[in-house]
Amino acid sequence: MPEAIGLGAIFLAFLGIALLVVAYKTIKIVPQSSVLLIERLGRFHRVAASGLNIIVPFFEAPRAVYWTNVRPGTTFIDSREQFIDLPPQSVISRDNVMMGVDSVVYWQITDPIKATYEVNDLVGSIVQLTFTGMRSVIGKLDLDHTLSSRDQINNELRMILDEATDKWGVKVTRVDIKNITPPEDVRITMEKQMTAERNRRALILQAEGDKQAAITRAEGEKQAAVTRSEGNKQSAILDAEGASQARQINAAAEAQAIAQIASSIGDRAQTAQYLITQRYVDSMRDMARTQNSKVIFMPMETSGVLASVGAFKEVFAATGETPDELPKTPRSPKELEK
Repeated sequence: MPEAIGLGAIFLAFLGIALLVVAYKTIKIVPQSSVLLIERLGRFHRVAASGLNIIVPFFEAPRAVYWTNVRPGTTFIDSREQFIDLPPQSVISRDNVMMGVDSVVYWQITDPIKATYEVNDLVGSIVQLTFTGMRSVIGKLDLDHTLSSRDQINNELRMILDEATDKWGVKVTRVDIKNITPPEDVRITMEKQMTAERNRRALILQAEGDKQAAITRAEGEKQAAVTRSEGNKQSAILDAEGASQARQINAAAEAQAIAQIASSIGDRAQTAQYLITQRYVDSMRDMARTQNSKVIFMPMETSGVLASVGAFKEVFAATGETPDELPKTPRSPKELEK
């Protein structure tokens, strides 16, 4: 009796384990954004989408993939966008400069059936295709264009990869070149060239600044000269106008004095003789007051002048006037005011 109970317990345990195995092989829960490829008797049967899926045990089984950088034997195929970080690779440019280039490739599986059955190692194939495409694209450019044309390299490499992986059910969305490392001697030469270029630009900027400063100073000096010339011009005009007005006032005063003398004497000839004699006497008085030791030449005969003075005395005696009562010719505007 105890032996029968022991055999029954063993059978029940075996049956429970068998049911668990069958349930494990029958019920498959697929995560979101993942799929399973179900094969029936070794042949593709259907695609199990995300959620709860029931498969026939021992007749149907999910297909496992063995890709580079993917856990071996995995059955879930991720349909999200993924990336591959490629290590630096040696690439030779058109001018025979060897450099290290590392990049990142972003890709997404659009058809899991093609990605599984059209290529053996999807990830490894994309990596190798990226290396060959990179060597092809950079081999057409020299070093300077390689360093300055990263966008062009990215676009050309993406087009090459996208065209080659289309039959694998993969879409290459973006390729980015992270680093381009030239050799050490080339890097030192480039740094020297960059320093020389910066020095040249600095000298050009300094020369442009000096040029602008010289132009500004010249413009300032020009404006200052024009302003001074305008000031001198206005000053000369005002001086000339003042001198003209003074001469007009003196002439008017002298004309008035001459008119009074002529009205007093009554004879034009005698009036003219009187004025000449008065100017002559004034001139001699002024020359006598000067301290010049040079010989003074008389412009007229003294006897004739004295005779004229005597004649004027007779005229004044006849008219009853004295020479002091006659108006004198003013010498300046102040005398005219007096």
